[in-house]
Amino acid sequence: MSKQDLREPSVPYTRLPPNSNHQNVIVLPVYYYRPYDNFRCLRRCLALTAVLLLFSAAVFFLYPSDPSLELTRLQLNHVGVQTSPKLTLDLSFSLTIRVRNRDFFSLDYDKLVVSVGYRGRELGVVSSAGGRVRARGSSYVNATLDLDGLEVIHDVIYLLSDWAKGVIPFDTNTKVDGDLGLFLFNIPLKAKVACEVYVNTNEQKIVRRDCYANAKLRNMPDSAPIYHLDQ
Repeated sequence: MSKQDLREPSVPYTRLPPNSNHQNVIVLPVYYYRPYDNFRCLRRCLALTAVLLLFSAAVFFLYPSDPSLELTRLQLNHVGVQTSPKLTLDLSFSLTIRVRNRDFFSLDYDKLVVSVGYRGRELGVVSSAGGRVRARGSSYVNATLDLDGLEVIHDVIYLLSDWAKGVIPFDTNTKVDGDLGLFLFNIPLKAKVACEVYVNTNEQKIVRRDCYANAKLRNMPDSAPIYHLDQ
């Protein structure tokens, strides 16, 4: 058998007719489902959420806030009004003020100032030395305010009328300015507390006091009372 006989017989080939509706076909690779990809995405989302929660908690706890002041003790030593030869006022208060630091860093304050007034007019001021309040701690400051022979020029008629009634309303304003040591920075902070004090001139004692935080008595209606005490 010759080599020519070993060749396959030729197959007739007919050309396909052209297709007028020719379309392009895109062959996509086979996608195999991998369940661990979903777990990886879930772990990343949980890690990101945990980081955001930790950051929010750090900002909440480390963000500085103003200290709080509280008039824990107010004692009347004496009060008196002299009408001759001129109208003068004798007044003495002993008080204790609590300075509370709500932050996680120590608080340094330069001084604590207490003023007393009558019907919106300041009569006298007393200040104490500065100090330091530890983180999340409190400090108590004692002060005595003495006004002897203070000549009253304004509101003379009101003072004589209150003296005749036996009750004189005074107001006190306490404020403190300090710095909070936050790492390498000093952040200024301040706090105020104002009180209305009603003094019984016959019994020489305080019969009522109303205190308000971060406000002056002239703007008292805009603030809410912090505490009220009847003695």
